[in-house]
Amino acid sequence: METEVSHEAEEYLEAIYRFQNRRGVAKTTELASELDVALGSVTNTIQHLKKHGLVDHEPYRGVKLTAKGEKIALKILRRHRLAERLLTDILNAKWSNVHEDACKLEHALTEEVTKLLERKLGYPKSCPHGNPIPSENGKMGEETCHPLTEASMNKVYTVSRMIDEKREKLLALTSKSIMPGAKVRVVERKSSSIVLYVAEKKCALDYDAASSVLVKSMENEKNARQKKAVI
Repeated sequence: METEVSHEAEEYLEAIYRFQNRRGVAKTTELASELDVALGSVTNTIQHLKKHGLVDHEPYRGVKLTAKGEKIALKILRRHRLAERLLTDILNAKWSNVHEDACKLEHALTEEVTKLLERKLGYPKSCPHGNPIPSENGKMGEETCHPLTEASMNKVYTVSRMIDEKREKLLALTSKSIMPGAKVRVVERKSSSIVLYVAEKKCALDYDAASSVLVKSMENEKNARQKKAVI
């Protein structure tokens, strides 16, 4: 029987998954900031999740999901990203605004409604920000990509996804035409920022913003297309 968790616990499991997927582990201080709660509240909730076998927590190292916790997190993430698609594709909401609203909607979607929504949307593979939507059985179709901060100089890349979906971050990136599908080329690295061309327009991004933009090389795209053609 699947473990039932509260909406608050769902938010924690989803946030832990995001940090774990990005850096291998979630720090309690990061969770407090991400969820806008006191550090003491994070500690108490983590202990509760650990008691139910959903997370492992090593003091001073961080929190990781167990297999049981990850299964639940992927279901939540599936509902969240399909809710984002509903907001953009059906309701014509701005892509920069949908993350926060999807956080509320995801808790109201039953498994049956989620299936119906996925079918109505045409079985999308990614959310509006380019992040993969887990399948019904929890499979995640990840692309080979890496942070913009690790891009080679003067090499053209395609923006694949945004892993920080907060409204203010997305608005800042959108103002520079940085979104999934955009072609980018890093031309300079400074002490606090990188300089790049986006659609032949020059701009700068601080390292925090650049690290949330994942890109894929043109070679990887070409190889993927050739592999698909062979199949």
